[in-house]
Amino acid sequence: MADSALNRPVEINRHGAHDIQIRWSSGEEAVYPARFLRGQCPCATCVDEITGKRIVGESVLPILVYPTKIEPVGRYAIQIFWSDGHSTGIYTWERLYDLLPQVRKLPKPATLDS
Repeated sequence: MADSALNRPVEINRHGAHDIQIRWSSGEEAVYPARFLRGQCPCATCVDEITGKRIVGESVLPILVYPTKIEPVGRYAIQIFWSDGHSTGIYTWERLYDLLPQVRKLPKPATLDS
């Protein structure tokens, strides 16, 4: 998406017990389901560095996987520490924004309020 390099999160929060909600400078807001986001990890353990082929995706993850901690990485990304012990992925703003079309197609995550 061409606009991804221009957009920055204005706010990042938890949504329900496990998912992540991001409000973007473009005005868009999206809930990123935890398992989907874990399955999109860009690190070298999850994506082959040479071929770019995904090694670890949702199909091999535990049903219940969620962030235990989220930390900023400079002014360009977040690092997510996952309940399955994984923590090497750096999720850049550009990557998270580029995932928006996929996130919009996913079923809406349930919350205790729903």
